[in-house]
Amino acid sequence: MTADIGLYVHLPWCVSKCPYCDFNSHALRGELPENAYLEALRRDLAFEASLLAGRRVRTVFFGGGTPSLFSGAGLGAFVAAIGAEVTLADDAEITIEANPGTLDRARLDAWRRAGVNRLSIGAQSFSAQSLQRLGRIHGPDEIATAVAAARGAGFDNFNLDLMYALPHQSLAGAVADVDAALALGPRHVSHYQLTLEPNTRFHHEPPPLPDTDAADEMQLACAERLAHAGLVHYEISAWARPGDECRHNLGYWRFGDYAGIGAGAHGKLTGPDGVRRRVRIAHPDSYRRRAGTADALHEHRPDPDTLVFEFLLNVLRLREGFALAALEAAAGQPPPDLEARLEAARGRGLLDDDGHGWWRPTPLGERFVDDILLGFLPAGAPPDRPSREAPHTPRYAQR
Repeated sequence: MTADIGLYVHLPWCVSKCPYCDFNSHALRGELPENAYLEALRRDLAFEASLLAGRRVRTVFFGGGTPSLFSGAGLGAFVAAIGAEVTLADDAEITIEANPGTLDRARLDAWRRAGVNRLSIGAQSFSAQSLQRLGRIHGPDEIATAVAAARGAGFDNFNLDLMYALPHQSLAGAVADVDAALALGPRHVSHYQLTLEPNTRFHHEPPPLPDTDAADEMQLACAERLAHAGLVHYEISAWARPGDECRHNLGYWRFGDYAGIGAGAHGKLTGPDGVRRRVRIAHPDSYRRRAGTADALHEHRPDPDTLVFEFLLNVLRLREGFALAALEAAAGQPPPDLEARLEAARGRGLLDDDGHGWWRPTPLGERFVDDILLGFLPAGAPPDRPSREAPHTPRYAQR
């Protein structure tokens, strides 16, 4: 059996499009085409399964969009279909993203019976005003209700998503959000700064946000609260109780392989001929018509320079560091100046190594990951600051 692999499943619809969201998500107009879309996913999975022969799927992640719009019976049946098409590990981590405004006990019970064992609940804030400004469809009380329903259905492993540096947010408001989240006892908290992404309403109509100094102060104060509660800051935007790190996301950040199905989903598969990036067609209607055929995707093979950059863009999200041998293996044919670039980052106080080939960001490097990455931009890449989000993965992967 070759290396284990993850599976990402994209469900692209939401009740409404949040003004900060630049993901491949679409406001639902009319009835959810649940049966037609799940059938397209089945065809897509069967098409991809031949590439996964001999590999064990250790994690499954349903992202969106709002996967919790789908019925418990529908998603439950699809989880069973995964096990029929691929080798699913007995202890597989299976996560579904959920909006507190679309969760109910019937869905939760059906998912739990089907084998789903982890939830990622999109709280974002516990302030009614902040939620309204963010365009969320739920209120603070619905978060606690959703968590109680999840526990009642047998889900004791759940993540809470939180954002900070929100429009008009104060330091006290950011800390209050963390305190409210911790009071619900999550095993995992995603805590990330609101950024104004291109192609979003917030980008075109910017709301008043805290300045950089205020945002940094929020991050540090919230980090202190999370650490005091016993959570470990293992990734740029993620905190977890020891042993409860998101295994699916760790697969991304350690540059592991994963398959992606669904509208706009991305995958990374490594074979004897190198790394293949596979990208599904993004529009849900076009995807549904073409799913299960080669017309539904585009495939390309990154060059060694790009693979070095992508490797670092992923692994530098983690605080654990990386082996030089792993970086060289990921690139296939590492560029001749690779070690010189690493030494340059060390000379600037951003990276350090243990003398045995293990590199990790320094405390300064953890704060300025983008500055490390600028030294590894592929030839011809635009010289602007690289995004900290992993390429070809859903940004909500940090959940």
